[in-house]
Amino acid sequence: MKRENEYTRLIKTEAKRLDFLSCGISKADFLEEEAPRLEKWLSKNMHGEMAYMENHFDKRLDPRLLVDGAKSVISLLLNYHPEETQNEDTYKISKYAYGNDYHHVIKAKLRQLQKFVSEEIGEVNGRAFVDSAPVLDKAWAAKSGLGWMGKHSNLLTKEVGSFYFIAELIIDLELEYDTPVTDHCGTCTACIDACPTEAIVEPYVVDGSKCISYFTIELKNEIPTSVKGQFDDWVFGCDVCQDVCPWNRFSKSHNEPLFNPHPDLLSMTKKDWEDITEDVFKKVFQKSAVKRTKFSGLKRNINFLK
Repeated sequence: MKRENEYTRLIKTEAKRLDFLSCGISKADFLEEEAPRLEKWLSKNMHGEMAYMENHFDKRLDPRLLVDGAKSVISLLLNYHPEETQNEDTYKISKYAYGNDYHHVIKAKLRQLQKFVSEEIGEVNGRAFVDSAPVLDKAWAAKSGLGWMGKHSNLLTKEVGSFYFIAELIIDLELEYDTPVTDHCGTCTACIDACPTEAIVEPYVVDGSKCISYFTIELKNEIPTSVKGQFDDWVFGCDVCQDVCPWNRFSKSHNEPLFNPHPDLLSMTKKDWEDITEDVFKKVFQKSAVKRTKFSGLKRNINFLK
């Protein structure tokens, strides 16, 4: 067996042991197809006030600028689909924020994987990335054969849908590379038709500045009155395009205890949300990604919906 094949097998086996849903590997190279797409998206100001999206344009497209001598991009998926969801008639938060902040949970797993690589293979230089650096994670996951980019611009997988996080390990080790899978969206337009703010402006293109997630998390100023009445009770993030996707019929519940919601969250009524105090906010969302919007941001979102 070639050395690259053996190393690849070891890494994928360990990723599975660490409870990653799947692991795919691509050659660390310039993302040629993504470059004009990203440039066009930015030029149309679809990133709104997310100015950081304009930074490090070259690094977003070439992992070799992030890790010296990078040879491989290891893409990993981690399931977050919950067993139980919130009450029907309440303010909603995106399912990914139910439990502990995913950045910390996944980083810990990636550190274990990195340690394993060093111990089993030898001195390998690399960096772990979890949605906090200029890496086009969905593009790399698609290139690595983990799924295809859906019309809602989320990665989709036949077996499990799209309720998972994507992370990367970029390393200076040659491995066996996977190939992309085909698109299985067909003529379906469920996500486009269901988007409350019409943010999916055309198949595969999301205007980030129109997305409910942008308004409730990224936007720091007041939410414009022009979108009043369009939020469908979402106060942090939005799952509509994923909830209506036929492929998510195959979603299975995660088995990561750290992603389980705080017991109080699932039973919160609209009144509980409207009366929320900073102490309750800290108690329920102490370790959640919801902290990102801060108490003042969450109150702003709730008041906007009242």
